[in-house]
Amino acid sequence: MFLERLGADQSVYGAFSSYARQQMVLARVAIAQRDLYYLYSEDGPIHAQPSGRLYYRTPDHSSLPVTGDWVAARIVGPEQALVEAVLPRRTCLSRRAAGRRDEEQSLAANVDVVFLVCGLDGDFNLRRLERYLALVATSGASPVVVLNKADLCADLAGRIAETAAIARRVPVVAASTLDPQGLDDLHRFLTPGVTVALLGSSGVGKSTIVNHMLGEERFRTNEVRMWDSRGRHTTVRRELTPLPHTGALIDTPGMRELQLWAGTESIDAVFDDITAIAENCRFRDCSHSGEPGCAVAAALEGGQVHTDRWASFQKLRAEAEWHAAMADPLAALERKRKWKAIHKQARAISKSRR
Repeated sequence: MFLERLGADQSVYGAFSSYARQQMVLARVAIAQRDLYYLYSEDGPIHAQPSGRLYYRTPDHSSLPVTGDWVAARIVGPEQALVEAVLPRRTCLSRRAAGRRDEEQSLAANVDVVFLVCGLDGDFNLRRLERYLALVATSGASPVVVLNKADLCADLAGRIAETAAIARRVPVVAASTLDPQGLDDLHRFLTPGVTVALLGSSGVGKSTIVNHMLGEERFRTNEVRMWDSRGRHTTVRRELTPLPHTGALIDTPGMRELQLWAGTESIDAVFDDITAIAENCRFRDCSHSGEPGCAVAAALEGGQVHTDRWASFQKLRAEAEWHAAMADPLAALERKRKWKAIHKQARAISKSRR
């Protein structure tokens, strides 16, 4: 069955059973653009929009479908439907919405494997990779690091070693359009019913990888700029595409900004080498800022932890702690009072020095 190829299993059918009794159809969201959707159903594609009840259920529209969602749809015309409900998500890739709002922006749902694509040219950035790994750790999906454009790298073995040290137990695959072996290695992650999503910056070659997986030039590819290895957003929307004989693939536009929507536990999982060392500190509440018997300080001094990785850990954990505080109204109020007092004290000191 077509929907089973896209990942429909007993849990999906079970969640849909009550809607089936209401004469609705099961479908998966291929494209979600504002309040317009393109769905895959067992009987073919459907154009849809949310029902009034679904659209107005929450003020911030957080319950509206995203690419990859399983939905219950009511047919209202030829290839036309209203989405009445979003079935429970098994996994969800999310980031903090752009701007100053502390809101979740869901990118794709029900993803099993995420290819984190990094270009082995001017795009290569270990600190950005750590941020992507934290995003996937929060989602519940399994990451795979894809080092694309291996033919442009003068020290491929060195780059793979650097990446493996950051990725820890996450698989690392080197790929190149000039050598199909690396791209073919990605097929072992494409099993029937599995949904794979691609994440990465603009110009890293995500669309080229998608075309290889599909076996055809389905998505347009662009050249990148020579001076900074950046390219236009060839992919302009998140889109789920069925794969031949296997599951589904979700291509995503390159992200200029990736603000985390993650808890501290996700950061600790990505930096488990540092958290394991921190467990050996003399004091349980060690802040790693000069206390006697600090195992992290000793590891930094001895070179077991690189200073750049430690700085990245501190930065990402501070983001996660800030997000947790903002999610708690009382903690957010206390934080606001604290900074108000600090600013007031700073103004008083400034005036006394005049």
